[in-house]
Amino acid sequence: MNIRIIFCAGVMALTLGASSQALAQPKLRIVTSTTDLDNIAQAVGGDRVSAIHISEGYQDPHFVEAKPSFILKLRNADVFAFVGLDLEIGWMSLLIDGARNPKIRQGGSGYLDVSRVVRVIDVARGNVDRSQGDVHPQGNPHYWLDPENGRRIARLFRDKFSELDPAGASTYAANARAFEARLNAAENQWKPQLAKLKGKPVVAWHTSWRYLAQYTGINIVGFMEPKPGVPPSPSHLAGLIQTMRRTGVKVIVMEPFYDRKTADFVAARTSAKVLILPPSVGAIKGVTDYISLMQYDIRQLADAL
Repeated sequence: MNIRIIFCAGVMALTLGASSQALAQPKLRIVTSTTDLDNIAQAVGGDRVSAIHISEGYQDPHFVEAKPSFILKLRNADVFAFVGLDLEIGWMSLLIDGARNPKIRQGGSGYLDVSRVVRVIDVARGNVDRSQGDVHPQGNPHYWLDPENGRRIARLFRDKFSELDPAGASTYAANARAFEARLNAAENQWKPQLAKLKGKPVVAWHTSWRYLAQYTGINIVGFMEPKPGVPPSPSHLAGLIQTMRRTGVKVIVMEPFYDRKTADFVAARTSAKVLILPPSVGAIKGVTDYISLMQYDIRQLADAL
């Protein structure tokens, strides 16, 4: 009798376990183009999503090799979230076409152009061609470096995940609120640094720092690139050096994936410092999430200026 009871109990446990697995909600499979979007997606999605990214934080997101492994990531994705504004124009279409996943094609339920909900700056006026450099006609795509856009990204993910997984809507809403609360608390801590930065002149390598400049109040008086993506000429550098001396620039800001030799050359002639800042999550050790990215960049700027 005891053996029969134990056997029946075991069968019942296995049956209940199988039933619970069958009823378990499968995780939404999220692929993002960048680490920044990945991190915010994970913050909002929590345990109900599985999120992975394509470009790494230490890479220039304009130039990513369209590897077959990325196609496999996208093949079964429920959502492909990308920065947009032509940031991924050199490689995204190759991956989407290769994946053959109707969900993530334009018009599909998982095709998520994040730029449609953010505040975009530097929208081109008039005709734009390659003679103007690597210009993004629809606007500057480096918008995540403004915390207000970070909030907008989180809300977009909340709404999209809730649309695809209605049962998790309350979880996504709570996670989005928690993300914003952490960001709000961090911004309160940054206030002394932000006050120190307002109006300070800097030079940047690329226009990618325009959003951070707008948020922090620093004044970018010139760029190392005469046009986006165009290497500086001797005449451009000579003019930039004069501008830096006149305005008292102490810092040249640039990403870790650019060659700093030219920046060091200019810095040596202006008593300025080359400040390498991470533009994305994971670009350097210790910058593991969106809030720590913003915090690191702001503190480094405040210390240098």
